[in-house]
Amino acid sequence: MTTLRPTQETYAELQHAYDSFNAELFGGELPECLITLQRERLTYGYFSAERFSNREGRRTDEIAMNPVYFAVVPLVEIMQTLAHEMTHLWQFHHGTPGRGRYHNEEWADKLESIGLMPSSTGQPGGRRTGDRMSDYPIAGGLFLDTCDKLLTQDFRLSWYDRFPTYPALLAGQQSYSLTMDLPENVATVAANTGVDMATDIATALSEGISAYPLTSKKRDKTKYTCPCGVNVWGKPKLRIICGNCGDPFLASICAEEE
Repeated sequence: MTTLRPTQETYAELQHAYDSFNAELFGGELPECLITLQRERLTYGYFSAERFSNREGRRTDEIAMNPVYFAVVPLVEIMQTLAHEMTHLWQFHHGTPGRGRYHNEEWADKLESIGLMPSSTGQPGGRRTGDRMSDYPIAGGLFLDTCDKLLTQDFRLSWYDRFPTYPALLAGQQSYSLTMDLPENVATVAANTGVDMATDIATALSEGISAYPLTSKKRDKTKYTCPCGVNVWGKPKLRIICGNCGDPFLASICAEEE
């Protein structure tokens, strides 16, 4: 048996997921793109239209995936990120993207049509549109059905970052998919791979070699974000209402430079 080199293995797995989603969720409408790994802070992934060009003058889009999350959030959520960014790619080629980072109604409708519910909080009750958007799987929807076919014992993301950031670990613990009754393959693959990765990460952290330690010498403060994308920082346990949209701010922990 030939062992693939890490670069080949990683990108072959991501390409396989892209091809599966393109066929099952987008009817094969999407062109090829260049998938990259980027450690963009507090971002699961992003889409950049026509970011790359070759020497023959061809252009291609970029979908970036953040490997910091690969080991600490459920695999189905990594696949959500890929499908989320593929929806941006679909809209660039077949629709009308919103200005800047804005996720408009057309994008939200398309995402919902493939079985992911757009949500500013990543959970039920969030806004469907905005600058910073997440999503969650729709029970019985097309996305989970496709994942159930894809996430068998033959599919995995073999390589992962052993030194996840604190926000990534927190995101994994708060994942909405953990509260759902997921299809059998989706749940089984996540359980089987998650134990081994968690043990490996815990060992790395205990050896004190993490590039992203769980404890910080910085002074912690709390970041508050409202569904319309406004951020404020302050002391823990504040209760703040946004003057723009009238919704409460949601808290997340960040670190303040000394």
